[in-house]
Amino acid sequence: MEKLNFIKNGVSRLPPGFRFQPTDEELVFQYLKCKIFSCPLPASIIPEVNVCKYDPWDLPGGCDEHERHFFSSKEAKYRNSNRMSRTTKCGYWKATGSDKRISSSSCNGIVGIRKTLVFYQGKSPNGCRTNWILHEYRLVNVETSSSNSTQNYGNEIGDWLLCRLSTRKRNLEYGSTSTHNNNNNNNNNNATPNSRLMFDFMMVNNKACSSTSSSCSSSSNNNIEVSSNLQDHEQDYAEHF
Repeated sequence: MEKLNFIKNGVSRLPPGFRFQPTDEELVFQYLKCKIFSCPLPASIIPEVNVCKYDPWDLPGGCDEHERHFFSSKEAKYRNSNRMSRTTKCGYWKATGSDKRISSSSCNGIVGIRKTLVFYQGKSPNGCRTNWILHEYRLVNVETSSSNSTQNYGNEIGDWLLCRLSTRKRNLEYGSTSTHNNNNNNNNNNATPNSRLMFDFMMVNNKACSSTSSSCSSSSNNNIEVSSNLQDHEQDYAEHF
């Protein structure tokens, strides 16, 4: 059976209606492992691109694609170091969070490691964080300790990485309904900047009307007291003369 080839001019092209959405385990053990050990791939769908030589918006693929995948060769930053160079023309990739272990029951002694990186535009360390996210997948050996039967990561395998590029959409919502209700129950004592604030105009109008009516009643009472005092003075004046 002829292997399917969906790469044209270095870009992955799928027929309309098809989506390439593999799991982490499939990426590591069905694609990256086969690439490193020169085994046949399930399909020729992931192009070879040195990811760190391009800014994320210049990498092959359409902007309408939610995710893009690439095989990238490991390029050391220094001759005497295994540390990779992650600096591009307009910025740099910075690791965030902790690495995730990816294992499979069919592969003993080998696991995958997923590292998450965020793209910063500008020069390190004062770059501006962007919404570009990169997942790096690599293969490593697992060494089992005979003393306590724990598994430790060994050396990395091969000269290839598998990268998944995506963008994170910003949440424009102010907050959930449950958060809003909780804030109202707590009299907005624990309100956050993302929660919606409600303003009761009816309550303000009622307070305004009540204050106006009370002021009107107090002023009318004052008028009554003034008029009664004036009548008393007039009566005393008439009795005197």
